[in-house]
Amino acid sequence: MQAPSVGGVLLPRGNGQTVRLSRGASLTDFAEKINANPASLVQVMLNLGEMVTATQSVSDSTLELLAGEMNYVLEIVSPEEEDRELLESFSIEFGEDEGGEEALVSRPPVVTVMGHVDHGKTRLLDAIRKTNVVAGEAGGITQHIGAYQVATEVNGEERAITFIDTPGHEAFTAMRARGAKSTDIAILVVAANDGVMPQTIEALNHAKAADVPIVVAVNKIDVEGADPTKVRGQLTEFGLVAEEYGGDTMFVDISAKQSLNIDSLLEAVVLTADASLDLRANPKQDAQGIAIEAHLDRGRGAVATVLVQRGTLRVGDTMVVGDAYGRVRALLDDSGASVEEAAPSTPVLVLGLTNVPGAGDNFLVVDEDRTARQIAEKRAARERNAAFARKGRRFSLENLDEALKAGEVQELNLIIKGDASGSVEALESALLQLDVGEEVDIRVLHRGVGAVTESDINLATGSDAIVIGFNVRAAGRATQMAEREGVDVRYYSVIYQAIEEIEAALKGMLKPEYEEVELGTAEIREIFRSSKLGNIAGVLVRSGEVRRNTKARLLRDGKVMAENLNIEGLRRFKDDVTEIREGYEGGINLGNYNDIKIDDVIATYEMREKPRG
Repeated sequence: MQAPSVGGVLLPRGNGQTVRLSRGASLTDFAEKINANPASLVQVMLNLGEMVTATQSVSDSTLELLAGEMNYVLEIVSPEEEDRELLESFSIEFGEDEGGEEALVSRPPVVTVMGHVDHGKTRLLDAIRKTNVVAGEAGGITQHIGAYQVATEVNGEERAITFIDTPGHEAFTAMRARGAKSTDIAILVVAANDGVMPQTIEALNHAKAADVPIVVAVNKIDVEGADPTKVRGQLTEFGLVAEEYGGDTMFVDISAKQSLNIDSLLEAVVLTADASLDLRANPKQDAQGIAIEAHLDRGRGAVATVLVQRGTLRVGDTMVVGDAYGRVRALLDDSGASVEEAAPSTPVLVLGLTNVPGAGDNFLVVDEDRTARQIAEKRAARERNAAFARKGRRFSLENLDEALKAGEVQELNLIIKGDASGSVEALESALLQLDVGEEVDIRVLHRGVGAVTESDINLATGSDAIVIGFNVRAAGRATQMAEREGVDVRYYSVIYQAIEEIEAALKGMLKPEYEEVELGTAEIREIFRSSKLGNIAGVLVRSGEVRRNTKARLLRDGKVMAENLNIEGLRRFKDDVTEIREGYEGGINLGNYNDIKIDDVIATYEMREKPRG
């Protein structure tokens, strides 16, 4: 059966057939799947009121609109599934150990150390490795990501443990957001004299979200005011109950500075791994794993620290890491010494890649250079396409109702940041008490005091969460990161407004949202004093237009000097006017506000309803 013709070309009807496309596909990709002319699909989209070119990456919703119009069922293939299919086309299985149970050999646990700044994470690693990395750090903050392997004796048997030394939980979660399961166990370092701090809770929430067992290292027990029992009590509130209190979390009291009980901590890690995890891998297959960190070295080119998860990586192997590939020129261990091979759970620095991969990218060894190049190129193309279509693919309050109806989401993940712990707790408590029916749960992944950070956006990216800022804003590059990743960040100054909006979103009836639109700017050239009207600004309109009765703010050297002003009077020569356009001069009266100077800028704006998308 044929669809009506578009431009004289008959289009195939789908009759409910399924079309599988990757995220960020173009109309040309769609046309290839259904054996149609891409130009005719462009015409169909025009008829539907959408201007789309044939080769442009389009969003999932646009593809669904087109598929629905032509009676096809669209299935968007996830990046992970697409990568698996790509590797299957080369007869490669990723993430699976080859051979049966008899081929598997036990491997060391991979551990990440997390905790509040200045609670002794680096000093602990320092004590474990018996080398001094603290001295080489700027301001005592870890500047790089490395990985180290150490040995400890448990029940008379020597056991190895691999430590990933991350600069905090941000990197840990950035890797998790890319689908990387890099860590088997997390050590949470808490200072016995400080107790649980905001970043401790943040680190704990990141570890819980990654679903890894936690061992607690209560550090600084040698310091005055140390109270390890208090730490155990505080962490009980967050679901970490010590074994001596009837729970299943191992707590070890240590002093990293004095190297006290370090062996007990390592033993606790091994025992936790043995009790909770089945850590085995096949060392005889082609190596697979993940990149922990990568950078461009002036003398060596692109270098990557990789963690081998299965198989054995050898010098001379051809490997693909994300969209980078190359033949392994050299392998270096954590002390910088050359090694010939790396077994499962062994971290090594790899030399010989074409470009710098990303943290969390998967790596695998293949037979031929040509295969490696083809896989890397296809991954790079897919990443580019997905980036074009990424915006808006995550859940926002606007599309939450549709996602609920479509069964895509059963819980709303939230990250709450505020100006004070009391208001954050009050907001969290009120949100968790919302009655929104049985089809959806509200889950607060993390709450904290302070600005919305890149770490929060990372956590939201990995967990499809919505970020709520209460009386706080985003810090650093968090805003750009949220826009790039399509994370919905909401700012509120009234607690009830936040509660109402989230309740409304869950019930599918969000109220209009308003945004500020700049109308024009005017530069003050002269100041006229009037006994009746106060100071009048003689201005030149630099951009847009200035209208009477609109809102304005006064800028001096780029800084906001006054907000919420009104353009009460507007004159051209001796005539009252309603507006002055760009390039014209005139007089502006700001009502009772008289603190104006020559070269100040008056910026006018209005609030307009924002279309919901």
